[in-house]
Amino acid sequence: MALDFTAVDFETANGFIGSACSVGLVKVRSGRIVETEQWLMKPPAGFDHFDPRNVSIHHITADMVADAPRVDMKLPDLLDFVGSDVLVAHNSAFDSGVIRAASEASERPVPQIAHLCTVKLSRKAYDLPSYSLPFVAEEAGHPIENHHEALADSVACAWAMIDMAERSGTSSVLQTADHYRVGLGLTQAWNPGDALSRATRDAQGWLASGNPLPPQGEFGNWPQEGPNPQPNLDSDPSHPLYGQVIVFTGNLSLPRPKAKEMAAEHGAQSASRVTRATTALVVGDGFVPQDLATGRLTNKAKHVLRLREKGQRVSIISEGEFLQMVGGFGLTA
Repeated sequence: MALDFTAVDFETANGFIGSACSVGLVKVRSGRIVETEQWLMKPPAGFDHFDPRNVSIHHITADMVADAPRVDMKLPDLLDFVGSDVLVAHNSAFDSGVIRAASEASERPVPQIAHLCTVKLSRKAYDLPSYSLPFVAEEAGHPIENHHEALADSVACAWAMIDMAERSGTSSVLQTADHYRVGLGLTQAWNPGDALSRATRDAQGWLASGNPLPPQGEFGNWPQEGPNPQPNLDSDPSHPLYGQVIVFTGNLSLPRPKAKEMAAEHGAQSASRVTRATTALVVGDGFVPQDLATGRLTNKAKHVLRLREKGQRVSIISEGEFLQMVGGFGLTA
């Protein structure tokens, strides 16, 4: 068996997971990068507004994709590039979900997609303060020079996969996944006329109500800590939040109780304070993982770093990373 796979990274225009505006693809054969592709795309018709929050992350604007083909025109090329490969991505539930939701919004069929998450792998393979892609890429020996540029991120993801396979002494994606006890994810096939995913139904509902984005009130500061709902144990165990014990800190762009509900939906247990059981801390206030180097941290985050110094494995996640993990910017309400 050979270490063959396709790494992918999508950037999206707005809170709908299917609003793909850029993709980077990397084909790996026998542990070597042999081919790359990158495209700009117009998101599906009706879902093609550019949210300033997304633009601030990837710097892609509506003008930049004005002459690009719609995503539905590029889906066949994308699926041909992937072929029968396992799709590898940093938070693969998101990237495979982009393909599924974009297909639904464009009324294009999509086959079943097997995917493997390098967030989950890296938590087993490395001991890092954050498992965001820049930290993982640095550990793998291939730092990212332009984070949130789709091809740069997919190349970094590919190198991380290669490095984790080499460290484990395995020679295929399935062997590497088994070594680190990380399961493959499976995004079901879809054909026009089949039931739509929740993400697409929600997005259609927002548009039907005349709101290209959730009402501004949805993004006010949280009124209280709120309860800690029980995790959905029937959710996808390959999701990077599944089985995590998560604490939230700082000002989020959505109420903290809502953030806890979204985490629970994906199999995470939320808590109100950092303890020895904590495995992940989600930080608001515009925090980005690079802030770990500058010391711009909340008291909870500083507590987490002290726990790490004592040997406890806890990762720090930015709000943007968390929102991507749960499927977008509020459209799962």
